Amino acid sequence: MGSDGPELGDLLGMGAGIAGCLVVGFGVGWLVDHALGLFPVLALVGLLLGIIAACFYVYGQFKKFM
Repeated sequence: MGSDGPELGDLLGMGAGIAGCLVVGFGVGWLVDHALGLFPVLALVGLLLGIIAACFYVYGQFKKFM
C-alpha cells in the first residue's frame, strides 16, 4: 500500500516480456539455421541475443522504479 516498487501486473508483464525476447531470439535463429542448415549455431546466437535483449528490457522496466 503506497509502495513505490513494481506491482504484480508489472512483474507479470516483465515475465511475458522476458519470455518473448527469448522465444523470438531463438525462433529467428532457428529459422535461419533451418534455411542454411547450420543448426544449432545461429539458434544459440539468437538465444544469446534474446538473453541480452531481455536484460536490457528488465533494466529499463526496473529503472522506472529507481
